[in-house]
Amino acid sequence: MKWLVLPLLAVALAACSTAPKKSPSPSTGDVTRPSPVKPSPGIAGKDCSRYAPAQEDLSTRGDYTAGGLYKPGVSDTTPDHVPDLDCIREPVVTAEARSRVGNKSPYSVLGKQYKVLDRVDGYVEQGTASYYGNKFHGRRTSNQEVYDMYAYSAAHKSLPLPSFARVTNLDNGQSVVVRVNDRGPFHEGRVIDLSYAAAVRLGITQRGTGRVEVRALTPDGSTLAAAPAPAPSSSAMDQLVGQLPKDAARYHVPAKPGDAPSAAGFEAWMKANGVRVASGKPGAPAVPSVAAPSATPASPQAAVVASVATLPPALQLQVASFSSRDNADRALARLTAAGIADARLSDVPGADRPLWRLRVGAADAASAEALAGRIASLGFGRPQIVRE
Repeated sequence: MKWLVLPLLAVALAACSTAPKKSPSPSTGDVTRPSPVKPSPGIAGKDCSRYAPAQEDLSTRGDYTAGGLYKPGVSDTTPDHVPDLDCIREPVVTAEARSRVGNKSPYSVLGKQYKVLDRVDGYVEQGTASYYGNKFHGRRTSNQEVYDMYAYSAAHKSLPLPSFARVTNLDNGQSVVVRVNDRGPFHEGRVIDLSYAAAVRLGITQRGTGRVEVRALTPDGSTLAAAPAPAPSSSAMDQLVGQLPKDAARYHVPAKPGDAPSAAGFEAWMKANGVRVASGKPGAPAVPSVAAPSATPASPQAAVVASVATLPPALQLQVASFSSRDNADRALARLTAAGIADARLSDVPGADRPLWRLRVGAADAASAEALAGRIASLGFGRPQIVRE
């Protein structure tokens, strides 16, 4: 389903009610493309010329009724090939001013009113995603950009234009960052309309739709939803120790709630989970350390520290940001327990409310990709690379 904009209109939309049909050949109309893009690192020898940014197809202008559909009697189709995703880069999440058109709020479509969000803080939604292809390729989007089915983009009813979101297929765990530059879908029960390439990346092209989570993104990651806050007295170490009863038989830790774990059992569990345990002996540490929230000095929990590198790594992976320090500490402990050593917390300067961001350093792009996969497998969502 897809809704699009005509020039000079604040909101103009176009939709189809079914998934695109397979096409024997791509329908590109009068689309012209610039010279072939330079291949990305790691894809040398591949011909990525067909994935150069789309130009406007003038034949897609017209055939639109305000508040209605674009060419409602014409079916959408998909290309005759599956795009080579190695040639298509995810958009870089940046801070951009809102487009002059496409952000009118409220606006009405087919008699129903919608509002554009003032802020995207904490926006997370689950629902059905659809996608669109040849019919709209080269057509102007609601904010006057050009729809490119070979780019990672999307249409949304309420996110500002442009903005960014991570879309995750809840059935297979695949995710992709998309640039939201269009309005729609206005089909009942659907939350986002993906470009063809994004749909291929998520693996929903065969069924036509997919069950997804849409999570808004900003450059500092502050729109990522934090984990549910623990009880006020529950620290990150309390969360870790709370897992100990599950390992009681293996580490001889008391399984009865409220019982204090033995120091030997706690140390065995921490070592098995890859968490570094400090010796408690005096002396200058080799690297700075960030201690967990305060605990009783005599308790074994107090010995746990998360080490950080003395020099900033080449790349940083933005895992999440939190408004709760307890949640931030808990997330840091979770990464450390999984053996991800170069994880660190820092406050977000200039924020209008306290925020702590969790980042992981990587030496190069290859290690960053591997780390991103490990972090995503822990339930954080796939982190994005940030450069400062």
